[in-house]
Amino acid sequence: MAYPHGAASSGRQPVQLPANSESAGSGSDGPGPRLASVVVFVHDHDTSADFYAELLKMEVTVRTASAALLVSRNGFQVYLRSVGPNALHPVGHVGAQYVIWTADGPEDFQRCESVLRARSDRFDTREGEGFTLIEGRDPSGLPVLVAYPGPDEVARLEIISRYYV
Repeated sequence: MAYPHGAASSGRQPVQLPANSESAGSGSDGPGPRLASVVVFVHDHDTSADFYAELLKMEVTVRTASAALLVSRNGFQVYLRSVGPNALHPVGHVGAQYVIWTADGPEDFQRCESVLRARSDRFDTREGEGFTLIEGRDPSGLPVLVAYPGPDEVARLEIISRYYV
């Protein structure tokens, strides 16, 4: 479902946009591009690869001296690039700040929660309108978020204040 500008952040109900709206694309009936890969700069790619492989049930398919490539069963890729133990991750700067994963089901969500509780130095749970979001930290201290159910099952009618305050 498409949201008119501002509807998702205002708490109003979503409305279906007409096919000729700016959000519908430029003449294509298809859903548009989908996310295929994420590149994450980490302190140590080997430690991070082990963490993400366990949490996300991904396979490490390539390891080099400074990078690793993890691939999921559905082909999604996570590239991990070592930038050293002293590299900073400034929040509030231009660029992606968070990646939110969706658990495959309630059992998978519980598994992810267990992994994050066991392997993170910080852990938090938030409830949204019809979904739950858990947040932990990866070995580099980066936030890792997992939601259930996903936005394909429960429309997001709000923006969680943690991400824009």
